[in-house]
Amino acid sequence: MTSYTVRNLAMLLQIASPALPVGAFAYSQGIERAVEDELIRDAHDARRWILDVLAGPMTFWEAPVLLRLHRASVRGDDATFRTWNERFVASRETSELRAETLQMGASLAVWAHELGLEAGARLRTLPDLSFTAAFAACAADRHIDERDGVCAYLWSWIENQVTAAIKAVPLGQMAAQRVLLASHAPLAEAVAIATALDDDEMHSSAPGLALTCARHEIQYSRLFRS
Repeated sequence: MTSYTVRNLAMLLQIASPALPVGAFAYSQGIERAVEDELIRDAHDARRWILDVLAGPMTFWEAPVLLRLHRASVRGDDATFRTWNERFVASRETSELRAETLQMGASLAVWAHELGLEAGARLRTLPDLSFTAAFAACAADRHIDERDGVCAYLWSWIENQVTAAIKAVPLGQMAAQRVLLASHAPLAEAVAIATALDDDEMHSSAPGLALTCARHEIQYSRLFRS
């Protein structure tokens, strides 16, 4: 492995790390409400929930949107980048999901600026910046391959969902590790599908998830932000 490859891998691991200071740990994306509604009661239910969302809107919407944002960043096509960012923000079905992506997007833009990434200054000027768009721009800025970027983005999401399940279900550490291990093959499939999708094959339909997230906004007692 060359030093250039090592640097790219290190950056990829850094932007996918739970230590990235964007506040992802504060959100459960419906898991907390699903536990309250007894849709998730144990490790088996948590695994099914996470992998179902991965195989649905994450594969058919978030990942392919990330790819298009990454490609636009590589080309320096600001108009296309803004269009896909706006489409992604508009696709957030609840105020909670919209607030999450905007807060995390703004935080990642600050991170990029503070670390001296060229994308940082540009991202901070964009209104309503989604986390997906900011992640794509940072990956492109550091010359990370688009498929690797999608893999890291999805893995980061899976890891955050499992961490939310540890707190909310709750899951033990080894049960959580088994869920993560079970996600490896579905993750590879998600990346393969997402990279092959045409624009007219993309969709974000997940009504059950949207309703659960909306119900979380009025949940009486919460660990996670809404």
